Amino acid sequence: MSDHNQFSIRLELMEDYLFKIDFGEFGDVLTDEPPPLGKGEGPNPARMVAAAVGNCLCASLLFALRKKKDQPGNIQATVTGQLERIDGRWRIGKLDVVMQVANPDSLSHLPSALEQFEDFCVVTQSIRQGIPVNVTVQDTAGNTLQ
Repeated sequence: MSDHNQFSIRLELMEDYLFKIDFGEFGDVLTDEPPPLGKGEGPNPARMVAAAVGNCLCASLLFALRKKKDQPGNIQATVTGQLERIDGRWRIGKLDVVMQVANPDSLSHLPSALEQFEDFCVVTQSIRQGIPVNVTVQDTAGNTLQ
């Protein structure tokens, strides 16, 4: 197995619900629960999941376009998570992702990229096994592209 197929991070409790996550060569990130459990001194794990989904989708679309020599310019995403009680416990009930692509008219391979980019997003496809993830791609004016 190659080094790309395995990874590890280290977490350390700092105080209350504040954790330091050591990403090795990439540095540390602090996570915390919002009040009343924590002090909200960093993103909580649910927000980290949302960030991972949004980042992976953006990178996947970017890769699909660049592979065909399209230059998409700016790609942005907003991920909205919904917490809900399932069997009496808080869970991420769903994630809604709205992505924006600048200059879609100049991207000749955008239609084919939109058909397949989600399938290649490792995080989203893994998350979807337990959490619905809805994805919409728009231009910067808010017009839906897919």
